[in-house]
Amino acid sequence: MAPDGRFVRVIAEAVTGGVDMVQLREKDLPVRQQIALAEELRAAVAGMAVIVVNDRLDVALAAGLQGVHLGEQSLPVAAAVRTAGGRLLVGRSVHDAKSAKQAEADGASYLIAGHIFATASHPNEPPRGLQLIGDVRAAVGCALLAIGGITPANAAECIRAGADGVAVISPIMAAARPAEAARRIKEVIRAAEVRTP
Repeated sequence: MAPDGRFVRVIAEAVTGGVDMVQLREKDLPVRQQIALAEELRAAVAGMAVIVVNDRLDVALAAGLQGVHLGEQSLPVAAAVRTAGGRLLVGRSVHDAKSAKQAEADGASYLIAGHIFATASHPNEPPRGLQLIGDVRAAVGCALLAIGGITPANAAECIRAGADGVAVISPIMAAARPAEAARRIKEVIRAAEVRTP
C-alpha cells in the first residue's frame, strides 16, 4: 500500500526535530511511485536531511537523492559505487564484522548494523545485541548506525557501544509529535556522545 499524505508530513516534522537522514524503505511500490514519493520527500525536507532509498540505485539517481542503501542480497556495494560514480552515498546493512569489513573495503559510505534489540520488524529472529556494534566498530572506520528495537530508552547504549547514530521507525512514525520524538532521540544521542571516551 502506498504511503498516504501523513507519511511525508511526519518525515518533514521529524527532520525539523533533528533527523538528519531518511531511509525510504517502500520496496513494494512500483518504481514510478517510488520516484514520485522520493521527489516529494526531497522537496519536503528541502536539503535539511540526506535521503537514501533501499536497494534502488535507479530510483536514487532518477529522483536526485543523496544515496542508496543496500541489503545483503542487493546489488553489490562495489557495483553501486562504480555505477554511481561518486554521486551517491552507498550504505549497507550488516549483521557481522566480516560483512562490515568487506562492505567498507568495497566502498560503503556508511553501515547499518542490526537488529540490536527485539523488534516487531523481525519477530522470529533473536536480537544480535550491543556486542554486534562493538564488533563492527572494531572492524571498520566508516560511519556506523545501529538499528532494531531502538528507543529513547536504549539509544545511548548503542552510542556507548560504538555506533555513530541510530535508525528508528516506530518511535517517530507512531509519535503524536514526530518533531518532539526526534528531538528527544537526538538529545539522548548527544548526551551519550559527550560521555563516551
